[in-house]
Amino acid sequence: MTILPDPAASRALLIGVHDYESLAALPAVERNLAGLTRAFTDPDLWGLPPTHCVALPQPSSAQDVLDTLSSVALRATDTLVVYYAGHGLIDPHSDELYLALPGSDQERLYSALPFEWVRRAILDPRIGARNKVVILDCCYSGRALMGGMSGTTQVVDHALIDGTSLMAASAKTRKALSPPGEEFTAFTGELITALTEGIVDGPSLLDMQTLYRHLYITLAAKSRPLPQQGNRNTGGLIALARNRAHPTHRPQPPPRTAPKPQPSPTPRTGPISPAASPTPRTGPISPAASPTPRTGPTPADSSPDRTPDAPGEEHPQTAALRQHATPEAARTDGQRHSGRSTSVRTRTIAVVSAALLVAGVSTTLALLNGSHRESDGKSKGGVTEATYNAAVGHVLKPGGKKGGTLKFINAADADSWDPQRGYYSFVGNFARYYTRQLVTYAPESKGAELTPDLATTKARISNHGRTYTYTLREGATWEDGSPVTSKDIKYGIERLWAPDVVSGGPSYLQQALDPDGTYRGPYKDTSPTGLKAIETPNPRTIVFKLPQANGDFEQMLAMMAASPVKRSQDTKAKYGLRPFSSGPYKFRSYSPGRSLELVRNPHWKPSSDPVRKALPDKISVTITNNPDSVDAALLKGSHHLALSPYKLGPLGRTGMLSDSDRNKNLDTPRSGFVRYAGFPRAVKPMDNVHCRRAVVHAADRRNLQTALGGRVIGGDLAPNLLPPGIKGADPTFDPYGVLKNGGKPNVAKARDELKACGRPGGFSTRIAVRNDRPPEVGAAESLQSALAKVGIKAKVEQFDGARSSDIVGVPAEVKRRGYGIVIASWSADFPTGQAFWRPLVDSRSQPPSGSYNLAGVDSPDIDKLLAEAIAEPDPDKAGEAYEQINHKVADNAYYLPFVYDKYVSWRSPRLTDVHVSPAYGAYDYARLGVSGT
Repeated sequence: MTILPDPAASRALLIGVHDYESLAALPAVERNLAGLTRAFTDPDLWGLPPTHCVALPQPSSAQDVLDTLSSVALRATDTLVVYYAGHGLIDPHSDELYLALPGSDQERLYSALPFEWVRRAILDPRIGARNKVVILDCCYSGRALMGGMSGTTQVVDHALIDGTSLMAASAKTRKALSPPGEEFTAFTGELITALTEGIVDGPSLLDMQTLYRHLYITLAAKSRPLPQQGNRNTGGLIALARNRAHPTHRPQPPPRTAPKPQPSPTPRTGPISPAASPTPRTGPISPAASPTPRTGPTPADSSPDRTPDAPGEEHPQTAALRQHATPEAARTDGQRHSGRSTSVRTRTIAVVSAALLVAGVSTTLALLNGSHRESDGKSKGGVTEATYNAAVGHVLKPGGKKGGTLKFINAADADSWDPQRGYYSFVGNFARYYTRQLVTYAPESKGAELTPDLATTKARISNHGRTYTYTLREGATWEDGSPVTSKDIKYGIERLWAPDVVSGGPSYLQQALDPDGTYRGPYKDTSPTGLKAIETPNPRTIVFKLPQANGDFEQMLAMMAASPVKRSQDTKAKYGLRPFSSGPYKFRSYSPGRSLELVRNPHWKPSSDPVRKALPDKISVTITNNPDSVDAALLKGSHHLALSPYKLGPLGRTGMLSDSDRNKNLDTPRSGFVRYAGFPRAVKPMDNVHCRRAVVHAADRRNLQTALGGRVIGGDLAPNLLPPGIKGADPTFDPYGVLKNGGKPNVAKARDELKACGRPGGFSTRIAVRNDRPPEVGAAESLQSALAKVGIKAKVEQFDGARSSDIVGVPAEVKRRGYGIVIASWSADFPTGQAFWRPLVDSRSQPPSGSYNLAGVDSPDIDKLLAEAIAEPDPDKAGEAYEQINHKVADNAYYLPFVYDKYVSWRSPRLTDVHVSPAYGAYDYARLGVSGT
């Protein structure tokens, strides 16, 4: 039973470090302590006496923290709350979490406080607190929930009291977030808001489990790091406040004076008024009534796959070697239920939703194939008539004029506008307005071909593929009129080596240029040489020297992470607030979480830039936390385009797909993702190829496609794992007859394979699926039903989607749980076979956690082909090797592909020069114009 701890017998210690000698300042942390103090001491919420809530800002030493902690803890007999906000550091040898103090830095870990010491102090047997709560708002705080190499384990497993709860602001591999311009840090700000304003439809008391679910959904909706939680015994029931939004605690209006009696009215014969008979609700179901509230984009996280069905999916340009990913926001009904009632209720809603989805897809297909002509995708030139999918494979309304304001809208801000920090693909696409690269993707290309940008030509490659030389164009300038030089490009790339200051961003260039990690970054290494792998013999020449050949190196240079940065304009961690422009537009204003406006860069010369058209006079971005408002703005016509192409939600689809006049402004291109199931070979009988093939043959692909949204929204049937658009892909390669059979299962072949694997009567296994992905859960249940028809009994087990990296990303954990089938999805960070295949099948580069190689592929033949393809400078020859890998993966049935994912995107009738770029999985922003009415 949830009860509010006795304030008189409880204590809270709030530790915060906002100013550092060597690390970036975190001014919001100081405000965190003040905000939490107000919340904890508010008599209407918890009512801790002010003397029972101790704030410890800027502790001088570890001893200062531990002495204060001991003093506070020994006085608590009911509940002890310990909070820390500041930088989190990682011991590179033990992977343990350290809490940074004012004098700490990564090079001197002894100057920081090991969280293990805090853990021991909290669990001191002399402390008589019945309940203990630990809240960590720092980078990598999720490591407090895991054991390090020292042999210690988490707080929750060593608790010697009734209830312990630990809540961390981020996953073990993720940094926490302090958004510039906001009063509090991202995590603590939402916590303070929940405590002080309450949670609508939440319980009377805000316990740790309720707070966690609410924070997860809220932070996911804002594309921010997702919290983690661990509870011991009754730890999840520890309450920290009364729920101010609950009717029990909501301020009551003064009693109304009883009205004077009125004469009886004459009986009405007309329609009943709303006051007399409530009208049934026809609008969106509230989160309290639906298990799947829509949320906004989620940031890259350490989940072992990235799924575009999520309203939060932003297709981040994620470095596979760093296991960054973007799980969909958590979905919950916002209320407490238990036992069978929850399951029945959820399943009932799911069935109704599925029926509506099928009906919606059928209606959509009729409209799209009926009153409006769908673009045939074969035209090589431009088209002037707006039709469904007119911007897929064509340029719609080419030849637009200069002028006007191009208006974007989005449900979340960028992860960062700093080119070295951003991951989301929409940021990389949009950043080309104010950044340039040596090479970029060719405009209006039907594929993803590279073309020179700042460079005069593509690279001159020598030294057996290990040296890349470029000459810069004349006339490329910064917004102050000074020329962009080779040293500017080198300096921009060097910033990637300073993750303690410039956090985030892909790691491909570090892996290619400095695999041993010897360079310390431009802020610590101030020598004139800098990164030795890059040479700048003169202002217009830059030379890259790779330790090992990598045929995709130019693809890495096409990412925004390779953008130049002018050293004199580098504001380090704050650079994303106002990047210095080398492109046709520059920042005029930026209000984080609200708006962004770009205006023309008067020093940009069209003659120096063969890629960007720079048609609009201004470019604006409106940022809202409400995804439905994005759809509404597009329907209304006040904005031209959603900045993230995946953000056309149910409201927009209903209003646009069902309107025969509006659907001509829709495109449903492929996103680059493939949805699939992996078969962990460490789990019997999936170690037998015939058992895996039996599952592949028994799967009903058409039903899987329907569960994922149908052909229009869900995607095209995938006959093999390698999606179109990557060298080596062959959409006609159909080894299991998926296209030939129209997606229907081949029961006869499935039974033959069961006999071959020695299981003629079938076998039992478990299907693992994330609990925060309703389409994936539907796919898992569809697969379960199909397998049952051949005797394979598959139990669907939903796991915490926020912990994917620690569950299905850990082979040992998958084996322990007996997951023989894992539902997942994947896309390449850049459009090559290396970026697609390496995380999925390379046995030589698999981490112990956060692994994407769900099947446990360890084929020497595949490893050899992959190594040869990576070293091959000729993309076509590399593609041949990737095609062979695809055949071997299919023959061995490591994975069961479902669909090549699609998304629904709206384009304003006012847009010109519109086309979907396969390289960005979205419209080519740098070419867009706006005109007309």
